[in-house]
Amino acid sequence: MASGDDRAHKLELDGSDLRVGLVKARWNAEVVDRLAAGARRGLSGYGVEVIEELTVPGAFELPFAAKQLALSGRVDAIVVVGAVIRGETTHYELVAGECGRGIMDVQLETGIPIGMGVLTVENVAQANARSEDAGGHNVGEEAATAAIELASL
Repeated sequence: MASGDDRAHKLELDGSDLRVGLVKARWNAEVVDRLAAGARRGLSGYGVEVIEELTVPGAFELPFAAKQLALSGRVDAIVVVGAVIRGETTHYELVAGECGRGIMDVQLETGIPIGMGVLTVENVAQANARSEDAGGHNVGEEAATAAIELASL
């Protein structure tokens, strides 16, 4: 839960002049769709409409799509959403780590801030707890706030 100071700061943000793109993964679609809805809800709360939305196969592909969008000149900020849920192999570590590193690299290379709404969780129950509908905990919504705050710097 955000502290009182965090909530007061969020109320001061105004994203109405920002152009924001949303990039989402198809893998784990049920969870990711809730994260995307949270991101849209979070952006809307600050006066922002998503101007462009891209969908990619999975979290591993998010950095590439985010970079293409960042380089396009059409957006001031980006929100990415995805869900990497641990399975029986080491594939989880590869996808989660490279996705996170790739998103950070895109921000640093392009100067376009990216709100990171990619879950890296142990199981579906944890993913569901972090992608709740309106009024609940939703990492997509939190990522939208982060993107607006960074774009406002």
